[in-house]
Amino acid sequence: MARYNGPVCRLCRREGQKLFLKGERCYTDKCAIERHPYPPGSSPEGSRRRRKESEYGQQLRMKQKCRRIYGVLERQFERYFERAEQKKGVTGEILLQYLEQRLDNVIYRLGLASSRPEARQLVRHGHFKVNDGKVNIPSYQVRPGDVIEVRRKSKDMNKFKELQELLATRIVPEWLEMDAENMEGRVLEVPTREQIDADVDEPMIVELYSR
Repeated sequence: MARYNGPVCRLCRREGQKLFLKGERCYTDKCAIERHPYPPGSSPEGSRRRRKESEYGQQLRMKQKCRRIYGVLERQFERYFERAEQKKGVTGEILLQYLEQRLDNVIYRLGLASSRPEARQLVRHGHFKVNDGKVNIPSYQVRPGDVIEVRRKSKDMNKFKELQELLATRIVPEWLEMDAENMEGRVLEVPTREQIDADVDEPMIVELYSR
């Protein structure tokens, strides 16, 4: 299944809430959800008349929503679930932990990108190092103790020069630590469910795959 390359605002409208896929724009009145708070291809009146989804439909919708939040493909998502299912613990929580520990998500959480799609692009272009080694794989799994930093050459880009002034005001999750001056982040621990603010009902996803 190919990666979605269409207007990302349609994805937010389809889920009926902000997925924060366009960075700063999502916090302004230009956000598509603010202007058109109903699914794409319908009108406000039509959306109110929509048929109630079945339990299976709701579970499928939740899986799609989770995939879109983190920007992963269908097969990728299935592999994450398979790994989570094999590991001892709560499957749904472990699934979210794997998704949170993706390098592109960590870059976004540290405030080094305004959205996960932007973080994914910056990682692919080789702007970051993990433990002093260049990493350009967005799905790379970080671990407690890993240090993520902007490469020295990349720090001279206008993008990162402007970002450095804002980093000091950003709040990062408790499981991460950010040195704004050096544009360097550290993974302190594996995030708990309480530390993951993704609006996802993961038990519904587990129920879907258990059918």
